[in-house]
Amino acid sequence: MPLHSSSGRWRLGLALSLLTVFLWGILPIALMVVLQDLDVYTLTWFRFLVAFGLLAVYLAVRQQLPKLQQLRLPSLGLLAIATIFLGLNYLLFLQGLAQTSPSNAQVLIQLAPVMFGLGAIAVFKERYTLRQWTGMSVLTLGFALFFHEQLRTLITAPSKYLLGSSLLVLAAAMWAVYALAQKQLLQRLPSSSIMLMIYGGCALVFTPVATPQTILSLSPLHLGMLLFCGLNTLVAYGAFAEALDHWEASRVSAVLAATPIFTVLSVWGVSSIMPNLIAPERLTVLGILGAVLVVSGSIAIALGRARQS
Repeated sequence: MPLHSSSGRWRLGLALSLLTVFLWGILPIALMVVLQDLDVYTLTWFRFLVAFGLLAVYLAVRQQLPKLQQLRLPSLGLLAIATIFLGLNYLLFLQGLAQTSPSNAQVLIQLAPVMFGLGAIAVFKERYTLRQWTGMSVLTLGFALFFHEQLRTLITAPSKYLLGSSLLVLAAAMWAVYALAQKQLLQRLPSSSIMLMIYGGCALVFTPVATPQTILSLSPLHLGMLLFCGLNTLVAYGAFAEALDHWEASRVSAVLAATPIFTVLSVWGVSSIMPNLIAPERLTVLGILGAVLVVSGSIAIALGRARQS
């Protein structure tokens, strides 16, 4: 199977990547609120089900539903890999989020685009320049500094934080595998068709362990946040899939690494206005510096001139 190459419309790819950053940046706050009254399995199932239903209606109206003859055996294998690993990513991220905090979860999950970018270099033969490798070093230093400060200033038990952080690192690895499979699937199918099948497959996988009846007992606030999470899934991953079609995977991954800044700012704003809803983050100066280094490193990677052999 030939490898996928981007369309070259980098401005569109950049805009879609930034939209994804914004939506993923504010998502942990909504998830944290919903987890107060709903279990991780039902929340994950609902997000995939809503995204699948809305996207299916949209594609049906436009007469763009995927056809079975578009699939070949290699595509089915990649589709299964993408579905399984995205489902695991969602589940592990929620479990890690529940045991740490929104900002911590969003910073650590940024290992996902880093792993994705490195995977793109290995699989799709994309190449980093010296500037990009320097950015990767800055990014790594930022991760290390942020993690060290979070561990040093913990309120909760260190063992709980380490377990949650470990789950987030595993979630990042699951996402990187999904994203690489998703990019290669674009060689045969449009992004909307791929996401429809992945959403449907993930919803089906989580159906046996979900408890939909608990949704009926949610308060208006928690129900609203739950609906937002479902819509966020559809729009954010749709934008991400389209970005991969127009821009190099290594560039997309670099922009996505800037997501923590939106989460940190969002948590600060929400906790200042509604402290009973989201607890304020205990970020030190060095912790903030670590987050800034993560963002700075990602910008250096994005602005570096990537070559593709």
